[in-house]
Amino acid sequence: MHPNSAYRHGGREDLRRALMETLIEEIGFGMVFAQTPDGPRVAHVPLLSTGDGALQFHLSRGNAMARHLDGMTVLAVINGPDGYVSPRWYGEDGQVPTWNYVALEVEGRVRRMDAEGLTGMLEALTTRHEERISEGEPWLMEDLAPERLRGLLAGTIGFELEVQAWRETLKLSQDKAPQLRARVAEGLEGEGAHAVAHLMRTLVP
Repeated sequence: MHPNSAYRHGGREDLRRALMETLIEEIGFGMVFAQTPDGPRVAHVPLLSTGDGALQFHLSRGNAMARHLDGMTVLAVINGPDGYVSPRWYGEDGQVPTWNYVALEVEGRVRRMDAEGLTGMLEALTTRHEERISEGEPWLMEDLAPERLRGLLAGTIGFELEVQAWRETLKLSQDKAPQLRARVAEGLEGEGAHAVAHLMRTLVP
């Protein structure tokens, strides 16, 4: 998390929480970091928010982290849009290069899910992302042959992270005057970084 408090979401806690949930919903993918007996490890995983203070994810049974996670406190990181900021966009001297970005850190204790919970999570994940595909009929888990599905589920472990702390970084040129921020957003948009430019215009007062 960036140490500058300007890069936090101010205001009411319920609005801050809603923003965090939206980031998880829209991005849907992140990294889980853990300090295991084998050393520090990271897994790249789809993430599903339960909406009541927990994140769910799954790992292959063969993943080196899987046998350690139950009961551990871990850190999940969700990276949002980002973009390089060139000093030339400010139109004034004394500026330096930087990077605008959005990131969320979620810390909490992990528990292993039972087989029913794993199946429910995978169905919810599949439904959510299949709905975003405009063409064709959504794929369903029941489309798999039962023996194939049983084999895949047997090789997968589900986990739930009980969130104990949310820490966001919304580095969107809040430390710059509005006219400079507008130039940076325009520059980022011109380079194809539309998402971070949009957030600069909508999240910063």
